[in-house]
Amino acid sequence: MGATTGSSKAEAPRAEASKTVGTPLELPAFRRFVVANLISVSGSAMAPLALAYAVIEGGGGAGSLGVVLAVNTVPTILFLLMGGLLADRWSRSRILFVGNLVAAGAQGILAGTVATGHATTVSIAACGFVSGTAASFIVPATQGAVAQIVPAEHLQQANALLRLPSNAVKVLGPVVGGFVVALSGAAWALAWDACTFAVAAVLLLGLRLAAPPGSAGGVLADLRAGWTGFRSRTWLWTYTAAGTVLVAAWLAGFQLLGPLVAARRYAGARDWGLVQAAFSCGLLAGTLVCLRWKPYRLLAVAVVAGGGLALPPAAMAWGLPLPLVLVAAFLAGVGLDVAIVAWTTAFQQHVPAAEQGRMSAFNGVGERLAIPLGYLITALAVHVWSSQGVLLACAALIVAATVLNLCVPDLHRVNRVHREADPA
Repeated sequence: MGATTGSSKAEAPRAEASKTVGTPLELPAFRRFVVANLISVSGSAMAPLALAYAVIEGGGGAGSLGVVLAVNTVPTILFLLMGGLLADRWSRSRILFVGNLVAAGAQGILAGTVATGHATTVSIAACGFVSGTAASFIVPATQGAVAQIVPAEHLQQANALLRLPSNAVKVLGPVVGGFVVALSGAAWALAWDACTFAVAAVLLLGLRLAAPPGSAGGVLADLRAGWTGFRSRTWLWTYTAAGTVLVAAWLAGFQLLGPLVAARRYAGARDWGLVQAAFSCGLLAGTLVCLRWKPYRLLAVAVVAGGGLALPPAAMAWGLPLPLVLVAAFLAGVGLDVAIVAWTTAFQQHVPAAEQGRMSAFNGVGERLAIPLGYLITALAVHVWSSQGVLLACAALIVAATVLNLCVPDLHRVNRVHREADPA
């Protein structure tokens, strides 16, 4: 009863804001959220490079790095559902505070062990496990927090504004991280990542978001209710299933085989760096598109735009000249960012606030399962087919998943909500 009353009080200012706010940036809470996200991303963009060199400086090789990355990924699959359950029961600002604080502690300890020369594969993997666990609670809470802060008609603009600085930092972050690691070592980059998590935690606690409407049942009852709600929304589970195939094919075709094909057909690391840069620039351009373009058929646009990920694998499989591969990578980046913003907006507008944590978790588990699945299938496939054949197969899978998803009638009913309304 208390949680329901608190939620109603939290919705009243939001409904009032929808009548007077011209842009989400006029909302102090959203500005705080954007700043916290930007600060956190500035550290996270350096972390992968710093982590790799922390393993190398500790005497590890490719096998050790693989173990560290795998251990970092496992918690996001194991604990994501629990994170979604808590995001629908507790204050999301408190969950974000605790999650970022735990991540700050893990990265701080890792920076200390690297700086003192005591880092081992086991200690690095342990810190990565803790960071991955924190992420599994942060992700579902973030999805629902934005919908609590911003009126429904401004959600697309808010999602795009969140991604704009993040994508810009992702372009510059690895470059800056490379200089930091080269000049002063991996420990300093990891320490910066820890500091950014800590500052973001303090900022996010200040949001003071009310808890969603409480549930009378226990955790298992909430989980069963969440699964029933997920299955009942055909557009949601079909999009998740198609997304699992799409992500697996993309990771296999672009992230795994892309560098190998670049080494054989193009100028190796230099040209692959240009392809990656083109893709990142496409992400940034896609965010700018979303700030201006507000399509009505949100979910259909998300599906079609995501299908653009088939372009780079197909271009490399056909051996097209590098300029055309760069164009394909740029267009794929534009499409991916448009897809993410459109999907996030549709999700926030069509899933009740009290269920967004669990629905986000079910969706996230499906896509994260695609990571090991894609890599495993590719490792087996390259022993049977050529790299070019596998690339074409990956592109074909992306196109097939896109077309089949568009054939779902329920998907075309998930469109833009022009007025403030309770999705329930």
